[in-house]
Amino acid sequence: MSLPVPTPEALSISQQLVQVINEEIQARGWISFARYMELALYAPGLGYYSAGAAKLGAAGDFVTAPEISPLFGRSLAQQVAQVLRVTGGDVLEVGAGSGRLACDILAELIRLECAPGHYYILEVSADLRERQQQLVAKELPDWINKVQWLSELPAAFTGCIIGNEVLDAMPVHIIHQIQHGLYERGVVSENQQFVWQDQPLTQGVLFDAATALALMPDYLTEINLSAQGFISSLGQCLQRGAIVMIDYGFGEGEYYHPQRNQGTLMCHYRQHAHPDPYYLPGLQDITAHVDFTAVGVAGIDAGLQLAGYTSQAQFLINCGITDLLALTSADDVAAYVPQVAAVQKLMSPAEMGELFKVMAWTRAMEMPLLGFTQGDQTRRL
Repeated sequence: MSLPVPTPEALSISQQLVQVINEEIQARGWISFARYMELALYAPGLGYYSAGAAKLGAAGDFVTAPEISPLFGRSLAQQVAQVLRVTGGDVLEVGAGSGRLACDILAELIRLECAPGHYYILEVSADLRERQQQLVAKELPDWINKVQWLSELPAAFTGCIIGNEVLDAMPVHIIHQIQHGLYERGVVSENQQFVWQDQPLTQGVLFDAATALALMPDYLTEINLSAQGFISSLGQCLQRGAIVMIDYGFGEGEYYHPQRNQGTLMCHYRQHAHPDPYYLPGLQDITAHVDFTAVGVAGIDAGLQLAGYTSQAQFLINCGITDLLALTSADDVAAYVPQVAAVQKLMSPAEMGELFKVMAWTRAMEMPLLGFTQGDQTRRL
């Protein structure tokens, strides 16, 4: 595996994080992969989302939809506006990345004369929060006092809750089904190197969830209890309105298909994707696809109504992305052609259009959501 060499400063951060993880392994003897992933991504000051390296965009490790085109955020804003007009509530974005999506949504809501009283951002990374604040101050200076950052979910919320590529970054447990039973794959340290080690799994929530899947022998996969718990928490705080989550993943039948017997775990480092989660901890992103069946059920169990599930391409079409694209004249080649290329990336089945899905839940809202008026795929869950 040939990957870009980190700077001495970045390597030092990774080495410090390795020491922190090693100390925890020495204290416990073994840690679950979920705990390893939590430390690798979120350890204070050292984890991938806690340190100061660029993460998003061409200079970072991966590119998200809001970085590709403002039309993504403007299209999502059409859905947000529908919810705000019904509820009179606010917007809460979880995990706002660079802040690009927040700026694009707010700008469009202002254009639609449907701006909320407040735009809240729940962000656990102090580094990303600072970047978001700088971008909002630069692009929407009149709104800097109406955009508020939160460190935890509010007890009660009315309006629209949104999240783009949030669930895939939550720590996952790795399950190994063999002929003789279920095991959880965890991490130990040998000669200061992290290596895999399985331990029998015999009881508890994770055992129950894995048993219900009836996996084939010699099957390795992930279960994201954190994502399920997070959706449940969102459901508990939402009083009236909608939750819209966008991420890459599948329904349960496709996620745990017999041919997907090595799971979906993937790492991203400087625009390179690879499968080794032990490479330079703290300097790379670690993700897993989302089991949308599991998070859909978590929302229903929290008292929400499942309002829709579809591909990103269909959702954007329903929200009018082609109409927004048409606002730029095709005669203005310099502006129009790059927008067409960006929309193609967002919507093409070979790019993000089919792999990325959109799921929404509502509470105390009877009307169908705009983004799911055609092409709903709930049956595939």
